[in-house]
Amino acid sequence: MKLSVINSGHFKLDGGAMFGVVPKSMWHPLYPADENNMCSWAMRCMLIEEGNRLILIDTGMGNKQNDKFFSHYFMHGDDSLDKSLKAAGYHRDEITDVFLTHLHFDHCGGVIEWNDDKSAYRPAFKNAQVWSNEAHWKWATEPNAREKASFLKENILPIQESGQLRFAESDRFTDQIEIIRVHGHTESMMLPLVQIGDKKLLYMADLLASPVHVPVAWVMAYDTRPLLTLDEKAVILKRAADEEWVLFFEHDKSVECATLHHTEKGIRVKETFPLSALFA
Repeated sequence: MKLSVINSGHFKLDGGAMFGVVPKSMWHPLYPADENNMCSWAMRCMLIEEGNRLILIDTGMGNKQNDKFFSHYFMHGDDSLDKSLKAAGYHRDEITDVFLTHLHFDHCGGVIEWNDDKSAYRPAFKNAQVWSNEAHWKWATEPNAREKASFLKENILPIQESGQLRFAESDRFTDQIEIIRVHGHTESMMLPLVQIGDKKLLYMADLLASPVHVPVAWVMAYDTRPLLTLDEKAVILKRAADEEWVLFFEHDKSVECATLHHTEKGIRVKETFPLSALFA
């Protein structure tokens, strides 16, 4: 098995939204915001080569929305899906599977793109199966008022129209990838738990945006069921600390991975490191 970090770009979100009820006086020294209270976040995808499958976890925001849309999110940096795939030695046409943790625009936007003359949409990964699950698909295609702005039909419906859509209903995605389902951020978000030799790595998606969010009460205002997120975090972080899992952060602006340990204040970050350190 080979794992690669695929950076699809950085964007900005309001610090208050990202840290919920936690006072700014507590989070700002740890994750500074700019003069508009906006913090920088990554859209860090992962590529997994397992046997004859090349699996891309999430796809970032893509580039097909209009200027007004992007003006709200302040895209910055030089990273892109294609540039990162090339740096890892791959091309998008080699991808066999796109695994979408959930269908919020910053996680799935890159799976659909414009055609050459921008007259219609087409799959960005023409040889891939695209994986969601039935419960989350229904949730995203019949959105509640709170999440409607995050579920963009142009990101979602063309997946089904292309014939590439598949539903992962088992808790086992491949021999080496288990699926943990959580429901606090959004209905039926899927977290891949990857077996790498004698270690396990959990792709955190939006259950844990950064190492700063490890304390159980540090929950995003974006979560639809924040009290459920508290319970889900407590269970998963305890297991991660007890079993020495590696956590992989999709959104932290610079930290890729961390391990946890038990302290007098509860479960906290033990160390942070790049994904490449696992294979050094």
